[in-house]
Amino acid sequence: MFGLIGNVGPWELVLVLGILLIIVGPGKLPQVGQAVGKALGNFKREKNREFEEQLADKKDN
Repeated sequence: MFGLIGNVGPWELVLVLGILLIIVGPGKLPQVGQAVGKALGNFKREKNREFEEQLADKKDN
């Protein structure tokens, strides 16, 4: 997946943040960032939980 993205430099990040700021506006930007952070945290916790379950299953067998 990351092979399709390529190298992302500081100018690309500035461009993406600028477009995001235009789309959602400066008032909603902190809320969007918080929602993205929570979603990434939930994804990471779920991924770790599934990995631990797989390890436990392999130990039992």
